[in-house]
Amino acid sequence: MRTTLAVLAVLLLVTACGSTPPPSQPLRSATAGGVPAGCGRAPGVPVGATSTQSLSSGGYQRSYLVHLPAGYQQGRPAPVVLVFHGRKGTGDDIEKYSGIDGLDAVAVYPRGLPASDGETAWQGAPGASPTDDVRFVADLLDRLAQTLCLDPARVYATGKSEGAGFTALLACRLPDRIAAFATVSGAFYPATGQGCGGSPPVPLLDLHGTADPVIHYAGGASHRLAYPAMPDWLRGWAGHNHCAGSGDTAIGTDVTRTTWTGCAPGSTLVHYRIAGGGHTWPGATAPSGPGGVTHTVSATAVMWSFFTSL
Repeated sequence: MRTTLAVLAVLLLVTACGSTPPPSQPLRSATAGGVPAGCGRAPGVPVGATSTQSLSSGGYQRSYLVHLPAGYQQGRPAPVVLVFHGRKGTGDDIEKYSGIDGLDAVAVYPRGLPASDGETAWQGAPGASPTDDVRFVADLLDRLAQTLCLDPARVYATGKSEGAGFTALLACRLPDRIAAFATVSGAFYPATGQGCGGSPPVPLLDLHGTADPVIHYAGGASHRLAYPAMPDWLRGWAGHNHCAGSGDTAIGTDVTRTTWTGCAPGSTLVHYRIAGGGHTWPGATAPSGPGGVTHTVSATAVMWSFFTSL
């Protein structure tokens, strides 16, 4: 039965990737005369702390957390990491267990809207709100660029579970606004591949546990929707990035890193297979989900190294 579901998921993903995404409005410029628009002005949020902010997007009032690193300077463009929580999350949870606030980057934690079951979710997830979350992210990037001194060439996105699925959707839909992507314990439902068919190759890092009890490594179904086995999903991205082959490196006793070779320029693809890992964030600093948590690697550390090496 699981094999049938996995095959169905892959077929659905291929169909979704070939579909045409709904039209979006043109993105506003984030720069003025080559200088990021938000540079040279005092930030409207505290430095070295997290605050809750909001904006209107697509007829909805949307909220997000923003954390400025202690070393933030209004005249020095900073990198940005967008961090997407999983189902039921609010942003506060992934902020606590990921440790992303400790990076030398502006960390932004957008909040999803309630799905049909009342739990927060993201576009592409089962029963998600009909609002356009991709548009929300574009609007959010515009707002951040206008109010903070940010480097538009160093905008990155990551997420866990359904937040990882949405991160994959952004890799297809906003590759011109986000430089690289990292997914953790990803729930890659068919709609998270919408628009992939015509999108360019992008740098992508993935981490997933082989004993994930929520999103099985071998594929399955959740919320009555099928999702693919991780090897199949990765094979699809390797094709998308025009990679020619791959090689494995053992890290400790429970982690295997697979790196694809011969990919299109600037579209590195890397996967960390966590033997016995659960639906968790590797190296988590607080509870991050059911199942085992490896500390052989830190998802936050490896993705930051991945982002900054590009």
